[in-house]
Amino acid sequence: MAAKTRWGIIGTGNIARQFARGLAALSEAELVAVGSRSQETADTFGDLFHVPHRHASYEAVAEDSAVDAVYIGTPHSFHRDNSLLCLSHGKAVLTEKPFAINAQQAQEVVDFARAHKIFLMEAMWTRFLPIFVRMRELLAAQTIGEVRMLTADFGFRTHFNPEGRLFNPALGGGALLDVGIYPLSLASMVFGPPERITSMAHRGETGVDENTAIILGYEGGALASLTTAVRTNTPQVATLNGTEGRITVHSRWWIPTRMTVEIYGKETAEIEMPFVGNGYNYEAAEVGRGLREGLLESDVMPLDETLSIMRTMDTIRAQWGQKYPME
Repeated sequence: MAAKTRWGIIGTGNIARQFARGLAALSEAELVAVGSRSQETADTFGDLFHVPHRHASYEAVAEDSAVDAVYIGTPHSFHRDNSLLCLSHGKAVLTEKPFAINAQQAQEVVDFARAHKIFLMEAMWTRFLPIFVRMRELLAAQTIGEVRMLTADFGFRTHFNPEGRLFNPALGGGALLDVGIYPLSLASMVFGPPERITSMAHRGETGVDENTAIILGYEGGALASLTTAVRTNTPQVATLNGTEGRITVHSRWWIPTRMTVEIYGKETAEIEMPFVGNGYNYEAAEVGRGLREGLLESDVMPLDETLSIMRTMDTIRAQWGQKYPME
């Protein structure tokens, strides 16, 4: 594998642009191709990010021999098909979260990648940021003792548009899949898969969840209390409460540069860890590392954990009866 990973991007929306900006901060990566549903939008994106290969279809990116890895930046409902398309042409794939609409779709993609021995990873970019790398080190060292409770929220208020990605059931709309996956992934990183799941949601006029509250229970009694929303602003703070101390990741915890570590009765430390670029470069670097080392998945965001998180979201949605048209 070459030292520099040659990237293609499928999709030209905001998240695809953020990923392209991240790649620009990564010396071992090169953006060589973009695919859209029209030549005009592919050319506009290509002009903005100086992409040499501009394709008017996703298939053309998958077939492009200049591409080593593809970032899937399309709406949720297209993730499975777009991922399978690229994998079927032997491309390594980084699929934006949520990895798919449900666990069944996610399993199809994982099974294909494993059967054909192709690198695949969920683009949970937050997990690779320096603050979270340091957090995992602190947890492994039991700096705050045994973690007993986690609270985390990710909510914002956006304009209601029934045809927009966040509210349209046909596009996998709702708070849970779009931003609720952030606190769920954090809880998974800290505790693993839950034993018990309780949730409640307010579903708006299009039928998708606009505000959601979740409690997860784990072996030994640990609890995670999570909230998410697309019609309500929330503090966006994460707190891990342990038997010996507390870690607080300050707002906006999902794109953090600062956390406070308190050891009860001893000391409090403020940890500042700014990141290079816009943060999306770290997940791209992980894919590049995997390709250079001949890996098939990341040990930081393993596929079995991606599947576990998808199953948790399936259970949560089932509790309030939300199904998408493609299910």
